[in-house]
Amino acid sequence: MRLTLSSESVRNTVMTNESGQVLYKTSTPFRLGVRTTTIYKVVPNTNPNDMQDCLDAIGEIEWHLFGTSIMRLHGEEMKTDRFIPRHGFTGRKRTFTGPDGRPYRWDMHSSVVVLSQDDATRRELARSYRRCLGILGPKREPSLDMHPDLMPIVDTVVLTFVYVEKLRMDKEEQRKRAAASGGGP
Repeated sequence: MRLTLSSESVRNTVMTNESGQVLYKTSTPFRLGVRTTTIYKVVPNTNPNDMQDCLDAIGEIEWHLFGTSIMRLHGEEMKTDRFIPRHGFTGRKRTFTGPDGRPYRWDMHSSVVVLSQDDATRRELARSYRRCLGILGPKREPSLDMHPDLMPIVDTVVLTFVYVEKLRMDKEEQRKRAAASGGGP
């Protein structure tokens, strides 16, 4: 399954499937202090006279500059330092146990994030893609491609994707600022 994002800003985007149907939406209102990203999921409307689907808030991420951020999904609260801790020398790996009891790992590369099973197989299950304007390759909108095996835990995958992609984007921005000031690669 492919989720296409309306924006590369994962904290304020609409995610649609291959048919263009909205499945998820993220919203992060501007405010000073702790910002909160709310993740909405489209639920079918049960009113036969109203053909418009409804958005249901299923989760959120409280972004803390100091200390650990907090995730909530379907009413369960999780501190990020325990639920999806960093691993590796640079902290570019994040692991978590899905609601299915299986271990997963997000790897943050310089321009994409990749989800795999965190076991000996290291089977890739999801990969993000950046917007491509079609100059050197095919035109592509930002997206997240997911293996069908993830469908039972797709809400958790979307929540953790928003989290790790935001962290990756922050690191990318830090690299750009350092390079612009002459202080880095």
